[in-house]
Amino acid sequence: MTPDAEFGYELLVCRYAELAWHPSDDPRPAIVSRQLGTEDRRWDTVVIEVDPAAFAARRAFGDRTIDSDLLHVVRHAPAEWAWYRDALPHPGYPWRYVRQAVHRAAGRDLIEKRRRNNRIQLRRKRPYPDWVERIVAVENKPDLDRSAADRLADQLVHDVETGLADEAWLATETTGECVEPALLREMPVEAGILATDFSAGVHADAADVAWHPSDLGPAGGERRDPETETLRLEIAERAYGKGWRSFADTMRPDCRHFELRREDRALVPYCAAKEKVPTGRECSGSCPEFSPEPPQWRTKGWPIEGGPGKGVELVLDRRRERERDRVADGGGDSDGDDE
Repeated sequence: MTPDAEFGYELLVCRYAELAWHPSDDPRPAIVSRQLGTEDRRWDTVVIEVDPAAFAARRAFGDRTIDSDLLHVVRHAPAEWAWYRDALPHPGYPWRYVRQAVHRAAGRDLIEKRRRNNRIQLRRKRPYPDWVERIVAVENKPDLDRSAADRLADQLVHDVETGLADEAWLATETTGECVEPALLREMPVEAGILATDFSAGVHADAADVAWHPSDLGPAGGERRDPETETLRLEIAERAYGKGWRSFADTMRPDCRHFELRREDRALVPYCAAKEKVPTGRECSGSCPEFSPEPPQWRTKGWPIEGGPGKGVELVLDRRRERERDRVADGGGDSDGDDE
């Protein structure tokens, strides 16, 4: 069944997108994340459509996000040794911060560095690939009433006008009753509408396209300005490093009441004490029901070193890694045993 909280619905939409993207077209290799965006706009679900071969090349740079400062170094690192100030374009901020980024990049094995004549030189280990093809923003609202429709309409209009994403969608739950057509008409015509039915859990057929989106990318072979392209790449990098299963990072899986529960082909957090899918704010050390794992769970008699909470984190990490492997291999159907 669909969780009551919007947070729980968001997780189901993320897993659906992982299983069945693109909903109105042929399957496209993509990675999925959540709660990403800019200072002006944060998206519930973010789908990054990728080129599989280029994505595999990106994976050679590791599993962590390459932040904006590191991207400046990694993208422009030369094939041959050069002083970093000669090799890199001016960043628009003091060079000392670039020097720090060069040291960090070398520490993560993203580039090579050396000192010659008291100057720091660098060269690339491998070219940074052009792995991002399209960025799709999805707003999730399981219960679409008048006030929610008005608020979401304004947000989606912003997405359409800025063109930072290539598509904008609204995902809403239709189980049990139809969404009032008048509410859907509040949405900009350029935004797609995804009608979901997770009453039987998450699977590839759990949603239908109620309205097809428009392509928000530049027309006629034009390109976005370099600043926007860089911002899009930074968002994609955060999506790559974070994924959507990172909810455990802001919750307390080390609580004895924390569980992972199956919704067909999705795993979602569950609080056995409150008998619900908790939000990150609810699942914290300040929760009155919080009960930490006994120390003996973490040291004796448990098959996973660190206790059940650490086991939850490992399960989610393995599933994120498996999805990355699948996308790099061309984005075939997600393994039915995954979730």
